[in-house]
Amino acid sequence: MAASRSVASPQLFILILAAAVVVGLFLLPKGVMKPKEGKGEAARDAAATATRDGGGPQTNGSKAEASSGPVSASAGTTPEQPHTMASAEQRKELSALVARYQTAEGPAKLTLANDLAKQYQKVQRFDSAGYYYEQVAVARPGEQAWKRAADQYFEAYSFAATEERAKLLSAKTRELYEKVLKQNPQNLDAKTNMGMALMASDNPVSGIVMLREVLAVDPKNEKALYNLGILALQSNQADKAVERFQELVKVNPKNVNGQFYLGVALAQDGKKEQAKQAFLKTKSLSADPGLLTSVNEELQKLQ
Repeated sequence: MAASRSVASPQLFILILAAAVVVGLFLLPKGVMKPKEGKGEAARDAAATATRDGGGPQTNGSKAEASSGPVSASAGTTPEQPHTMASAEQRKELSALVARYQTAEGPAKLTLANDLAKQYQKVQRFDSAGYYYEQVAVARPGEQAWKRAADQYFEAYSFAATEERAKLLSAKTRELYEKVLKQNPQNLDAKTNMGMALMASDNPVSGIVMLREVLAVDPKNEKALYNLGILALQSNQADKAVERFQELVKVNPKNVNGQFYLGVALAQDGKKEQAKQAFLKTKSLSADPGLLTSVNEELQKLQ
């Protein structure tokens, strides 16, 4: 992911991924979402976060999704779009930067594009950040330049509130990661994110294949192990999820996400005592109130 997350952040866990073959809902880590939640609950939680990636040139997304998604450079900006993560001062600064960008030329335009990307990143309007990073990459292509843009679209994809928007952002994400992997086929982080983006494509199985390819090269890759574990949970393969999460916490015993979902997987697999131990271990690793509430809820179910 483009930005690191502390275990105390409200964005502690992933989840939403529109793969009809795997689950029907789009799944990745943003907020403590239980794998057992119904589609209605998951959709509401996703919609609550979707306003974070609004702003910049428009796609065909609805305002209800706060969809700015500058997937197309041909559309203009709309100041009425919600800026839920931006203060009045930040909105003013963004508007001024956009105006300057639209009239700038040459190196100055690239500098402004980079500045805009960083500012949109700060207010968590990730597709807008991706759009401007892409403009920089087009002018000065390279592995890292393309990856900066791809990572931001991947963030926006992970917040998608609808299957339609997930598919739109997934397609853009894949397009940019393909450019990264063309430059460096061994960029495992790009390959892992590409695998997850493929879950909203017409061939989600290819995403799982790609994640397994990452593990074939790096058996201790935490992101690949985690994502495969989550996908196993969502496809009701609790035993396989247990295997993935057990391997993950073996690689990194302090991986809070891994410990929590190991507990969830063990509980779904009917191994209550082992699940309790995993949840207690999770509590020992983080004091995040939201996480502790979720752990206590899971422990209560095991009584």
